Parts: sequence; structure tokens; C-alpha cells
Amino acid sequence: MNITVLDTCVGCGACAIINPEVFEINGDKAIANYDKISTTEDLCIDAAITCPVNAIEIAD
Repeated sequence: MNITVLDTCVGCGACAIINPEVFEINGDKAIANYDKISTTEDLCIDAAITCPVNAIEIAD
């Protein structure tokens, strides 16, 4: 699974609340810890679905 945080991210923090192992807010944008994705894929999907501006893209 690959995750991309798009430039449309507004830094609301929803993804970091849902999956703090992968997402953290850095300034006004989320960043992803790619080393932790494989162990938390379900939470990554939940974070992408919850993102209010659809700024998290997931690809296989």
C-alpha cells in the first residue's frame, strides 16, 4: 500500500487521531511515516475515508 498526502491537506489532524503511528501534523500539513503503513493498513484506509478534503490517496 502506498499513501500520498496531497497539497490540498489543511492539517485538520483527523488522520493523526485515527492513525497516529503513520500520520502526524507538521505545520499545516499531514506527513506520513511510510515505515508503519504495512502494520496499520486498515487505519490508513479509515484516515483516508475520514479526511474532510480527500487529501489522502491510497494505491496498491
